[in-house]
Amino acid sequence: MVAEHNFILDLTTVLGASALGGYVANRLRQPVLLGYLASGLIVGPFGLELLKDHVQIEQLAEIGVAFLLFALGVEFSLTELKRVKDIALKGSLLQIGLTIGLVALLATLMGWVEGISQGIFLGAILSLSSTAVVLKTLTERGEINTLHGQIMLAILIAQDLALGLMLAILPALNEPENLGSALVAALLKLLLFLASALVIARLLVPRLIKSVAETENSELFLLTVIALCLGVALITASLGLSIEMGAFVVGLMIAEIDYADQALDKILPLRDTFASLFFASIGMLIDPEIILQNFGLILGLVAVVMVGKAVIILPIILKFGYSFKTALITSLGLNQIGEFSFVLALVAFHMGFLTQEKYLLLLGTTAITLVLTPACLKFSPILADKLTNLPLLRTYLRRFRDTKALSIPETMYNHVVVAGYGRVGQVLVNILQAQDYQVLVIDNSEAAIKRLRLQQTPYIFGDADSELVLEHAHLEKAKALAIALPDPASTRLLLHRALKLAPELDIVARCHMNSELDLLTQLGAQEVVQPEFEAALQIGAHILSTLGETQWNIYFVMGETRKNRYFSIRSECATRELHPDLADKVPELKSQWITLAAGSHLEGITLAASNIRKLTGVTIMGIKRGNQTFYYPKSETTLHSADRLLVVGEREEVIAFQDWIESQCLKSS
Repeated sequence: MVAEHNFILDLTTVLGASALGGYVANRLRQPVLLGYLASGLIVGPFGLELLKDHVQIEQLAEIGVAFLLFALGVEFSLTELKRVKDIALKGSLLQIGLTIGLVALLATLMGWVEGISQGIFLGAILSLSSTAVVLKTLTERGEINTLHGQIMLAILIAQDLALGLMLAILPALNEPENLGSALVAALLKLLLFLASALVIARLLVPRLIKSVAETENSELFLLTVIALCLGVALITASLGLSIEMGAFVVGLMIAEIDYADQALDKILPLRDTFASLFFASIGMLIDPEIILQNFGLILGLVAVVMVGKAVIILPIILKFGYSFKTALITSLGLNQIGEFSFVLALVAFHMGFLTQEKYLLLLGTTAITLVLTPACLKFSPILADKLTNLPLLRTYLRRFRDTKALSIPETMYNHVVVAGYGRVGQVLVNILQAQDYQVLVIDNSEAAIKRLRLQQTPYIFGDADSELVLEHAHLEKAKALAIALPDPASTRLLLHRALKLAPELDIVARCHMNSELDLLTQLGAQEVVQPEFEAALQIGAHILSTLGETQWNIYFVMGETRKNRYFSIRSECATRELHPDLADKVPELKSQWITLAAGSHLEGITLAASNIRKLTGVTIMGIKRGNQTFYYPKSETTLHSADRLLVVGEREEVIAFQDWIESQCLKSS
């Protein structure tokens, strides 16, 4: 009984510490997984030693990894994977092979290992990246469906599949004469499992899930999904393959049936709970004393590993025809040591390939690379832009961001540019073409370009946020730009660069989160659409019609709700002057309240007539008049003397606006 209570106490301690650590990280505007790692370090055996049996917690953490991979399998789109299938298969094979080969060679030459076998084992450990950390970070940043997100996930999944082979083959390095038979056995196990999984996915799983769903018992449905996920994961473990592979394959099975969304909805709370245990368990492995005693050495190892892996991955991505920006983000997103490397490292330690000192140094190095991953993903787009603008590198890197193909009529003008040809983009293009408007589509998906080519729709094949691509789009001749990209970062960058090329262009942007409503408006979008709000408005309109409201009244209610970027229905009252993340996401922008002096030439004219954006480049985000503040003022708003204007733009643009209104005041006086 005491042992049971100890386990409950340990579980409560870890979950409570994870919640607190996640909260602190969130308040510091850091990824919550960093809080989970820190909480594990604090309560673990090398911290406050609050846990009695951390081994049981680590076993529960394996369930978290299984649920993470299961959810990824359910969400993973095989259609999206097709556009990166070459990089998934050939690219990941190149990355793993080059990493193992280079690490084995360097480690042997430098005397870090005793013999080539140990070097190969070390290379295999370092070749894996972190599926859990990268997946969590991409999810938090809303970048799962971006091109670099899909490439990362494709390579990570290939690495997870390779883990099973490594676990089967690497132990045979102790007996080189058995290497061939170990390889054949591992391949046979993998093929047997995949063939069995395919048969089960077609014949058994759909019928089982359908039968359970027909009971309309949500508890029974959840239990069935959990049992299926963990059951197949245990089968793969018994075959010598990884638990993670089994969970991912089950997710793919579920993804192909009608109840995928329901299964994912049920499993997400469990996934997030057990995933926090997983990250906390990694934190428990970190020995601060070892890190402090070997701090310089570990920092050196971290630098060698992260720079080395990025240098290996970058040219591979470029070789497959992707832009420099996509290649850099991907390489800096995959340059950590993966959590599944702990599995290989433990095997290597038990077999004598790693000494205890090297094992602990490797754990510390791995933990630090995992902690640095969110920061690498956050700053990699900024670094890519900085590098491509350096005079010495600009000419060379330009060839890696050229458009791959384009089909634009020479006489095209007054057209609408649609960035992104996903579900939203396709519907928008159909609506515009049905009304006989000229449309130009920008997308970086080969499948999308094939459809556009068959439909004879003008297109540009490339990254929509690339300056070169935007130059080809002739935005200065366009009537409007509609941004329907899945990537928030690319949306912001495209909006910013488009307005530099065509300051008067009417831009409508799709946002992904409520916070982006303010951010995209501050960047200059004339209209920002939030899909969830629009769906709610349409449902509301139908309900009001059913209740007998007149069409005129419904139209009025919808219009009032859309006013000021859904201000009246947003849960977070958007009264802040500047989005808190704006400085991080677009460092060159600043905001400032500027008073309109008496006698200004702007007094008594509307914002539209003032032509402020075209003349200075700034956006007027708010107007304070007496005790009232108007956010997102309309173009017909009339300016009065003593108005305080919230001006947002680049530092030079804000200064130019100040000089401009001051000079006009002097002229009028």
